[in-house]
Parts: sequence; structure tokens; C-alpha cells
Amino acid sequence: MSRPSLRLQRLLARRRSSALGIARLLLLPLLWPVGARAKCPCQDPALCQPIYKQPDFEVFVFDVGDKTWKNYDWSHITTVAVFGKYDSELMCHAHSKEARVVLKGEVTLKDIIDPDFRASWIAQQVTLATTQYMDGININVEEEVNCSSPEYDALTALVKETADSFHHEIEGSQVTFDVPWSPKCVDRRCYNYRGIADACDFLFVMSYNVQSQIWSECIAAANAPYNKIITAFDDYIQLGINPKKLVMGHPWFGYDYTCLNLSEDNVCNITHASFRGAPCSDAAGRQLPYKEIMKQTKCSMSGILWDNNQKCPYFNYKDSTGHFHQVWYDDPKSISLKAAYIQMHGLRGTGMWNADCLDYSEDTLAKQQTQDMWQVLKPKP
Repeated sequence: MSRPSLRLQRLLARRRSSALGIARLLLLPLLWPVGARAKCPCQDPALCQPIYKQPDFEVFVFDVGDKTWKNYDWSHITTVAVFGKYDSELMCHAHSKEARVVLKGEVTLKDIIDPDFRASWIAQQVTLATTQYMDGININVEEEVNCSSPEYDALTALVKETADSFHHEIEGSQVTFDVPWSPKCVDRRCYNYRGIADACDFLFVMSYNVQSQIWSECIAAANAPYNKIITAFDDYIQLGINPKKLVMGHPWFGYDYTCLNLSEDNVCNITHASFRGAPCSDAAGRQLPYKEIMKQTKCSMSGILWDNNQKCPYFNYKDSTGHFHQVWYDDPKSISLKAAYIQMHGLRGTGMWNADCLDYSEDTLAKQQTQDMWQVLKPKP
């Protein structure tokens, strides 16, 4: 039998006044195919057992599909969040390296106000993780929330109830939640960060897209400037969140901005692209994976430059139509500076969005660039 549609879930969840409707809602998880749990897809059945080991240092990896995971540096990976199509071969390989594999958990905020809907959604996620021999869930919600809205408390309740259910049903399971680079209501995401951190195993801080809301002059700038990222982590800790509940996520991507004007001192004015109240944003640029940026450096008219204030690399180039561009990104040098903060302040670990942004070809230069990006994630002895 196929999975109940999200539309059906929502319909049943809203029939709270009907005893029959609630009964059907609570039975939804039972409609899932449980037979899949009986057969382990791994050659070694032991690889279908949950991962119990708690690492000293977390390296949290997002996989978005294909088979590039075969080329990851597995020497320090502790968790793989599957944001692409589920791959049982990936699960088996990750478990052979004692790394967890977790679901992507997405849900619409307006629906989770209903406790019955939350219960049904959580039960389905637990069942899916169980049938696929997975080790938890990474909840990714990036919608706007106002502190006085019902979604504010409902989101915290969702995380707590999800963690309680997973921890009860899957031994050693891990429940995590993705948060923006700053807890100060950036992108209008005013969440109960302390409450959510207390409710789950840890927060993955998306320490990038700082330009998602540009409130000052509309110019190209770093995707993850050092000072803003470090200040934001200080803010999370000052909320009372234990550093061991914080994982710093780095961007393995950058932005290519078309300049309306490029000054002699490399100031690139960009078009207005509003986002959630801000007059400008990185939506004016084009997001590029690290592997494409490294190829693009060959076209640079400036060479790779370094901004000492933002502590990030960038370069300029001119396209075939004569327009100037400025590209901002992170590299091993910029990431290493933030990695030092991770160790100095005893954060739980590190990670990135996403592991498929690197060039896993046999090209000699690309292999070195890829190795360097993986290497910088590892804690220094």
C-alpha cells in the first residue's frame, strides 16, 4: 500500500470534532508497509543495526543524491542527513563506518498547531526511519514565525515530541534541528531557540546566507563573514544553549553577483532583491557550488582576492556580454578560522551544506581542492 498523501493527512488532522476522524488519523501509521523491516538490504545484516556510538566530535554531512557519497572522506563523518533520494547502499556503507544516517524532516508550520497532526506526522517519520534502518531525523523548517504566534510553541512541541518518540522507538537515534546563522530573528524566524535546543540532541547552525537580508547598502559581500558568524554563535551561547548542542555548518557554495557598477576598490553594487522585509538580499546573486567556483577562477580578471574584514576570498570577472561579476565564497583558509572557534569554545562539531558541492573527478587539481575542503573539517589534535 502506498504512503497516505499529505493532503489526506491534513484533512484527517483537522477533523478533531469527529471521533471517527481522530480514530482514522491515529491509525494512519498502521497503514504503512511494515514488511520492509523484515529484510535487511545490506550484505552483512549487522549493518542494519542502529548506531549507538556517541562521537567526541560531530561531522554532520548533507547528501543531496546521486552516488557522490562513494567519494566522501569517511574518516571523520559521524552523521549523513539524506536530503536526496533514499539509498540503501549509502545506509549500509555509512553504518560500516559507524556513521548515522538520518531522514530529512519537513513539515508545514500551520499544520503542526494541531497536536493530532503532530502525532500522526511523527509516527510516520518513526515508521519510515525504522523500515529503512535509519538512525534519526534532521528537522528542517525555514518558515517565518512570530514570537506571539501559535506556531512558536507548536514548533518547540514538535521537536520535543519527535525526539521523545525517536529516542523511545529507535535506540541510539538522533534528532536534530536546523537553525539560521543568528538567533536574532533573521529572515523573520523568531523561534524558541533555547527550548528547541533543550528538546533535541543538537542544533545544526546554518552559518551562511548572511546576505539573505541586506539592510545597509546593496553591495556584494561574503556569504559567511567571520565576525558575524562568531558573534552569532556567542549570541546562541548567551541564550543559555550549551556549546555541546551547537554544530557549525559551513557553506560549500558561494554567490556570483552581477555588478551594476564595480568600483576601483572592488565595491560591487547589486540590484535590489527584497526578502522578508529587507530591501536587498543574496537573491540578487546566483548560488554556485564550490566545484564550479574553482573552475570559474580561471576567468578571473583580478585573481583571487582576500577581504581582511570579512575574512573571505572573492574575485572579479567579466562575462561575454561585458558585465562585471563578483564572486564570494568560502575556502579552506576562511573555514579554518571558524574551525578554530569551534575547538576553542568546545562546540559539538562541524558540518557543511552540502557534500555534493565538491569535484570528485580524477582531475589532479580538483582532487587536491576537494581533499583540502574535507581536511579542514577535521578537528586538530
